[in-house]
Amino acid sequence: MKLPKEPNIPAQINIVPLLDVVFTLLTFFVISTLFLTNSEGLPVNLPKASTGQQSQTPQKITITIDSQGQVSLNRQPTTFDALTEKIRTLVGSNQNVLVVINADEKAYMGLTVSVMDKVRKVPGTKLAIATQRQ
Repeated sequence: MKLPKEPNIPAQINIVPLLDVVFTLLTFFVISTLFLTNSEGLPVNLPKASTGQQSQTPQKITITIDSQGQVSLNRQPTTFDALTEKIRTLVGSNQNVLVVINADEKAYMGLTVSVMDKVRKVPGTKLAIATQRQ
């Protein structure tokens, strides 16, 4: 018995699975870069300074003062009077803690200075004021 001859079909490359893999990888990298942003405090309009620097330290405490005078410690609202004790609790026995103050440029300067005084009363803290580059 003689089998019929199969027609010669030219070889084809199917790229649909390749496109699926490429779009999956692209989606993974886009989503993973969204998690690389570092949000340290509540959003406020920081004053601009040409000599402002960003420092990286292992432990950082962020105090935010918004334009209405509300004080937050590590993104949690707090009262002005309880600020020193809460900072002492966070610092514990660590003697190398950086406290960053994010004060809105429209915030009352007297409140900002008073917060700085409260931070200085806690031993082992270093004080920094956040600014934006011009």
